[in-house]
Amino acid sequence: MSTVGIKELKNRLTEYLRRTKKGEEVIVTERGKPIAVIQSIESVERLQTLEAKLARLAAQGIVTLPVRKPRKKIRLVTASGRPVSETILNERR
Repeated sequence: MSTVGIKELKNRLTEYLRRTKKGEEVIVTERGKPIAVIQSIESVERLQTLEAKLARLAAQGIVTLPVRKPRKKIRLVTASGRPVSETILNERR
């Protein structure tokens, strides 16, 4: 599943058609809002992916899709000293 804007789709149409031929669905967006789904003829009758269903709901205004891509890795923070839960329990007493 990939998402592409109209301008990029026009510039790389052959690449995206090749992807759909392999079975991938492509969501077309206009100013960040999904407006269409391109998929191969063979996959029309199959169940759609979660992303395609979410794109349809976003186009209907039922849900709002995130505007930023998710972070690949979240940095873990380590803390030294007593656990926070212990401090909270002591404060309650």
